Amino acid sequence: MAAPRSRMLDLLKVQCRIFSHTFNPENLRLGNKILRQRLRGAALASYYPRKTVTFEDLERAYRPMGLITFDPLRSHHEEMNQIRKLRGKGAPKKKRTAAGTNKPYSPSRILHYSTPIHIHP
Repeated sequence: MAAPRSRMLDLLKVQCRIFSHTFNPENLRLGNKILRQRLRGAALASYYPRKTVTFEDLERAYRPMGLITFDPLRSHHEEMNQIRKLRGKGAPKKKRTAAGTNKPYSPSRILHYSTPIHIHP
């Protein structure tokens, strides 16, 4: 003889309470398996190396002392940019306009709704 469903659910509820499991009689996907896992933040953080000191960091640290630094990589980039500009391959110059002269719409181009529009067939 089989036990009634309510009795089986009561037994399952007590079992879950004893073994610290989540009581889920409808078998819904709640994600408890994922939530019970150990957090991975520390393992992922230790995977990537720590930030090392760069030339810019040293330059910034010693600038108040008045030390002159020379970065060969930066000077190479600047030299290559100058060569590109001489060949006409550099970035275009920025447009310079006087304040107030760069208007997006002139008054003659604005369509007024009071102006009648004639459509000829």
